[in-house]
Amino acid sequence: MSHIPSATLTAVTSQQSLTGSSATPQGAPDAESRAWLRSLRAEGDERVLALERLYDLLLRAARREGRQRGHLVPVNGVELDDICQQAADDALLALTNKLEDYRGASRFTTWAYKFVVFEVSVKLRRHPWRGRTIPTADDDPTWDRLAQGAGQADSRLESLDLVRALRQAVAEELTPRQREVFVAVVLNEVPGDVLVERLGTTRGAIYKMVHDARRKLRRRMEAGGYIEPVGEA
Repeated sequence: MSHIPSATLTAVTSQQSLTGSSATPQGAPDAESRAWLRSLRAEGDERVLALERLYDLLLRAARREGRQRGHLVPVNGVELDDICQQAADDALLALTNKLEDYRGASRFTTWAYKFVVFEVSVKLRRHPWRGRTIPTADDDPTWDRLAQGAGQADSRLESLDLVRALRQAVAEELTPRQREVFVAVVLNEVPGDVLVERLGTTRGAIYKMVHDARRKLRRRMEAGGYIEPVGEA
């Protein structure tokens, strides 16, 4: 059985006041799920042992998920296992903090797997950008790449003109933060999770900035005759 890192165990056990309730979840959880809840709500050694068992389950699930998704990013071996261990740590913390949200609609272990699958997915998306600088609107390579793609189109001159117009619109119509997010997410496919971490914001805020930026740019490009107004295409 895998042992919980001491820092994670300390963080989880400090949540006793949050997870110590004896409230019964709605629905009809099976006997095994009830046993999990009872042990995780206990005190002392019984709870620690339950946390160890749960961590072992989450770590095995993380490694399985990591192997299945590992081909999507250039990571394997010890590096991938480190990501899986981080995912298991964070999943355990998140799960125990939300224990009272379990309603018995599925087996407890099925519910628990969702936490670790989410963490593995997030960490693998972030990994390729670890230590990398996120491109900005002033970075010529972004626009050069778009121009090269436009150069392969049938109407090359019109396509290049469109890229130049878009770059000018991004510079003139968007706020600095909107430019940063739009260029990163839309033009360079930087995962939203990476920006959430780098900018200290939320997924909802990232989504709204992208949405507002697209709307501003569409109005500008429509006014310039580069694209047809919505509804008239």
